[in-house]
Amino acid sequence: MEMEKKELPVRPADMAEIKTPELAKAFIDEQIAAIRERVGDKRVLLALSGGVDSSVVAALLIKAIGKNLLCVHVNHGLMRKNESEGVIDLFKNQLGAELIYRDETDRFLGLLEGVSDPEKKRKIIGEEFIKVFDEEAAKHGDIPYLAQGTIYPDITESKDGIKAHHNVGGLPDGEEMILELVEPLMFLYKDEVRVVGKALGLSDELVNRQPFPGPGLGVRCLGAITRDRLDALREADAILREEFDKCGLSKTVWQYFISVPDFTSVGSRNGKRYEGWPAIIRAVNTEKALTATIEEIPYEVLHRITDRITHEVDGINRVVYDLTPKPTGTIEWE
Repeated sequence: MEMEKKELPVRPADMAEIKTPELAKAFIDEQIAAIRERVGDKRVLLALSGGVDSSVVAALLIKAIGKNLLCVHVNHGLMRKNESEGVIDLFKNQLGAELIYRDETDRFLGLLEGVSDPEKKRKIIGEEFIKVFDEEAAKHGDIPYLAQGTIYPDITESKDGIKAHHNVGGLPDGEEMILELVEPLMFLYKDEVRVVGKALGLSDELVNRQPFPGPGLGVRCLGAITRDRLDALREADAILREEFDKCGLSKTVWQYFISVPDFTSVGSRNGKRYEGWPAIIRAVNTEKALTATIEEIPYEVLHRITDRITHEVDGINRVVYDLTPKPTGTIEWE
């Protein structure tokens, strides 16, 4: 599906690269002033995925508008294993943020049934997110603003037609939007977002989390999503993350995950023919997410991951490792 190219904002040519705490503090002060001037005493609804970008926006908005911030976490059925529980515990129970949790698994998966085109999937997810946020804003009175963790690579990839990020090219057209967008990080690269997060006082654990796409496992369950393949992907991804934690790779690899395509191959299990999906490992390092290199994983680690996935996860009978840098591949498969 060919994407419609929209006029998207461009990072100012004279904008300094945020690499130091001093520059981060200046950026924070500037954004706090701009947010206060723009929203006044109105409330802002934040789409909180729990990832680095939306978490930094949450911390920034708390400083800017305090109790006028309402965080909404939507479980679209495409989260990693135990992801939503972790978000609720951190932001509601530990940080004391006002947080609404919406479990919309059946709603999203119903709309995605039979949809294989990745750009159409992103569009469906982006549009349905907005509908959920519109509904939540209406429940809480006059909330005219929707805050998002959009960053500059989201904009450039959507602008160049590489892929429509759910929070940029995946959004409905402007005339269909009820809430007005607030995107304070829209001109920052991921490495700059992390510096700003540290300056806001967020923990190393949160600031250094690996990125997780807004459409979640929807763009890692390749092709048309089915619940059984989605479950297999979720379990395989949890094994990968557990093994990376054990051997220390989680501290040195920028992003790592599993994708599962919608085709099977012949294998064997317990001495019998067993058809299953392949699990594709991707592990990359990058600074700005515009280019990426492949991480060299020790063979003993790969063998251990392969053994666990093929024996513990129903439906998967092969594990392969993606060696493609960016470019020519993007970091995500879809």
